[in-house]
Order: sequence, then structure tokens, then C-alpha cells
Amino acid sequence: MPGALDPTAVSLAGRVAAITGAGAGIGAGIARAFAAFGAAVVVLERDPATATRTADAIGAAGGTAIAIPVDVRDGDALHAALDATVARFGALHVMVNNAGGTFHQPFLESGEKGWDALLRLNLKTVLAGTQLAARHMAATGHGGSIVNVVTIEAMRAAPGYAAYAAAKAGVVSFTRTAAVELGPHGIRVNALAPDICLTEGLAAMVPAEEQARWPHMIPLGRAGSPDDLAGAAVFLASDLARYVTGVTLHVDGGTHAAGGWWREPADEQWLLGPPRRRA
Repeated sequence: MPGALDPTAVSLAGRVAAITGAGAGIGAGIARAFAAFGAAVVVLERDPATATRTADAIGAAGGTAIAIPVDVRDGDALHAALDATVARFGALHVMVNNAGGTFHQPFLESGEKGWDALLRLNLKTVLAGTQLAARHMAATGHGGSIVNVVTIEAMRAAPGYAAYAAAKAGVVSFTRTAAVELGPHGIRVNALAPDICLTEGLAAMVPAEEQARWPHMIPLGRAGSPDDLAGAAVFLASDLARYVTGVTLHVDGGTHAAGGWWREPADEQWLLGPPRRRA
């Protein structure tokens, strides 16, 4: 039986981690955290400017990072990027499939072109990233950790985002199957499911009055941050999670557990559904 855990089990020193969509937001937060815990980080990002910015910031903080601009929807390009990662660092130990995106559209107004775009970006990229990374990990025999970033919308209704929610639900299901298939190779596969996460993009899009509602909607009383997701990602990538696989971890301040319950702003009473009407 393994002995007691050592505090160094959280260290990622000596490991190489590739993160898609790491130019900003959650991906950039995970990249910074991995570097802080000792990993060599590969920033995989479509926008060369933001990819370089994240890698340079990690380097300025004393970490090791390179930027490889790549559109992860292009399977051949992603294949080449991961091959370049292994050529540069000699191995790949951690893969984070974070890239994704969506747009709002009522289901009756949506069409096949939009469905295909959302499935390609949010599901197919995870299938490709997992397969390509796992092949490298299996070939070296050292195992590894794959982390898929999904959303709470994979587990609840998401009016206006039907295809997106379906794609993310597909990733949750795929995560379980991949964990079983890849387990014999020592490869763990897990997912992170955020809800409201105050990234740069969300902060710019959501009006202040809407943000003021968030503490009443979230049991822990605040929106999440990329660092909150990054902490959970470090756990899943490290030996602290050496026996954790096939799990979707909700990093959402309790909104999944709340199931629609929230606190009335006026008197802090718990309500299910919309706020009380005032006379």
C-alpha cells in the first residue's frame, strides 16, 4: 500500500502541461497556476498575441512556458502542436482541454450549421485533444492527467444554448468512458464544471447591475475566478488526485448543489425560483 502523502505531492515539478485556450480567462489562470507549481507550460491558443502574452507573463514570474498558436478545431494543427510540445520538452504529462465557446440562440431559430460549429468547438476538440495527448502518454508509459473544462450547463437546462449544453454534456459522458479506457495506461481523465466565473470577457459583457445579483445566486456569496478553477486543476493534475478519475468536479460556489435556490436580497431568505413580487 502507498505510504502517507508527502506535502510535495501537490508539486508539478518535472511535468509538462499543455492547455488549450490558455491565452485568457480560465485557461490563462490554469497556465499560471501550473507554472507556479513547477510545470513547464505550453500555451495552446488561436490568437498569437494572447498566447504570447500568457507565456511571457509566466516567464516574467520565473516560470517556464512557451506559446504555440493553434486553432484546436484543426485536428492536424493540434496534432502538430502536441508533437512540437514533446519535441521541445521530451514528454507530455498533463493535457487541459479548455478551449470552447458559445452563442445565444433560441432552439427553434437554430440550424445545423450552428449546431455543427458548437459541437466541433466544444466536443470534437476534446475528443481530439484527449486522444492525441493520451497516445503520447501511453507511448512513454509514465501515465498522465487529462482535465476537460465543461460547464454547469452540461447538467441543467440551458434555454438558448441547447447545442452548447448538449456538447458539454457529451464531454462529461466522454470523460467517464475515457477514464475507464485509459486507466490501464495510468492516465486519469477528469472534468471541471464552473458556473459564473468572472473572466476578463465576462466582466466586460455583463452590466454591473447584473453582477450585483450574483452574491445572492451563489451559496458562497461571490462569483468564481480563474484562480478558483486553477486550484482544482492543479489538484487533478497532481499526485494528490492520483486515485481520482472519471469525475466531474463542480467548482461553482455551490450553485449546482443549490438547484435553483437563492437568497432574497431584501431579507436573505432562501427562495426557489424568481424573487418575490413587491406590492
